[in-house]
Amino acid sequence: MPTLPTNIVLIGMPGAGKSTLGVILAKRTSRAFVDTDLLIQNSQNKTLQNIIDNKGYIALRRIEQDALLNLDAENTVIATGGSAVYSASAMEHLKKNGKVIFLDVSLPVLQKRIGDFSERGIAMDTHQSFSDLFAERSALYCQFADARIDCAGRSQEEICVEIIRRIS
Repeated sequence: MPTLPTNIVLIGMPGAGKSTLGVILAKRTSRAFVDTDLLIQNSQNKTLQNIIDNKGYIALRRIEQDALLNLDAENTVIATGGSAVYSASAMEHLKKNGKVIFLDVSLPVLQKRIGDFSERGIAMDTHQSFSDLFAERSALYCQFADARIDCAGRSQEEICVEIIRRIS
């Protein structure tokens, strides 16, 4: 079996399945799993939405950047928050020891999965629509990704197999 990169970093919109796929992928590749949203919530002792409500979405992005820059992981699947791509320095840090995989899920599917995203903890301007955020972030995901996985019509297992194939 070919040697895989030390870390596998999953990026994508909220609702793309990063956390769920990350756990499955970690099991399939004998890796640890880290969800950076949970790291942030644990370090701040607050939900992402609470951070946004009290400090604003820019503060959440700064906290996320710090968490990513301080993440020192090996042999790990890392599910990032959807806004990780706003920090070029954090993304470059993650790319140093791993492959970045963009889980590409269509806007209608994301909207259906998320429903009311007012309590989801999405780091976005209050005047921005979810579709505007989708367009803005999609370009950034493509910029930083080593591979883009089209998730349309695929099961979680099929997506994991494709990720392993693409990074091998």
